[in-house]
Amino acid sequence: MIGGRSDAAGAPRPDVATVRRAVLTGGIALLFSQFAFGAVYGLAARQTGLSPIEALTMSGLVYAGAGQFAALGLLAAGTPWLGIVLLTALLNARHALYSVSLAPWFAGTPRRVRALAAHALTDEVFALTLPAFRALGRMDLRTYAIAAALTLPTWVIATAVGYVSGELFPDPAALGLDVVFPALMGALAVALVTDRRSLVAATTGALIGIIVAIAVQPSVGVIAGGLGGPLVAMALPARWAPEPAGEMTAETAETPAEVLP
Repeated sequence: MIGGRSDAAGAPRPDVATVRRAVLTGGIALLFSQFAFGAVYGLAARQTGLSPIEALTMSGLVYAGAGQFAALGLLAAGTPWLGIVLLTALLNARHALYSVSLAPWFAGTPRRVRALAAHALTDEVFALTLPAFRALGRMDLRTYAIAAALTLPTWVIATAVGYVSGELFPDPAALGLDVVFPALMGALAVALVTDRRSLVAATTGALIGIIVAIAVQPSVGVIAGGLGGPLVAMALPARWAPEPAGEMTAETAETPAEVLP
């Protein structure tokens, strides 16, 4: 428990139990959209010709959301496996930026813990845990585990449901499920805007993504926006990025991550 601890500005930090409840509540709020998106993937996997084992294995081991949809399209087009790997890696390059942002918080944790955390890292987990770590001023492994436990099983279960019930929903667009992913990404982006630099990254990335998607194709727009927005924000002067009240400081960085209450 860290109730009563203050940050560098003297403002009291929230209790770890409060932060965990907030992550749990936020994660539950995301479950419907993630489940719908996963079910559409299960349906698409079935229509592409994947077996149930192949579809579930991809969701459990690859666990890449939009990257899995791209892989299905490339498989249907007969793209060689090396091309599929390279193209889906580019599409999910934003996860490298997520890792860079979270790496300082995981400093000092065992390598196996970091490996498991990396596998569970998604847009949703990042959006839920980074603000929580900033609020606490340190990494809390149970907070991360809560976010991961809400998202990974949901994605795999939704894949199975979509695959098995595919005949009931032959056209996801008829139910509006084709807009689930864009709406979810928009909500997550808004939640991560905490200062001027993150606002610049979000708006610039969105503009670049839209322009490139219209001029070239949507998948290229996703890559361009995901890389261009953060690069523009990183190039801004330091005065554009005041240290948030909950950011890691030298004092908190020296404090071991608390895993248990």
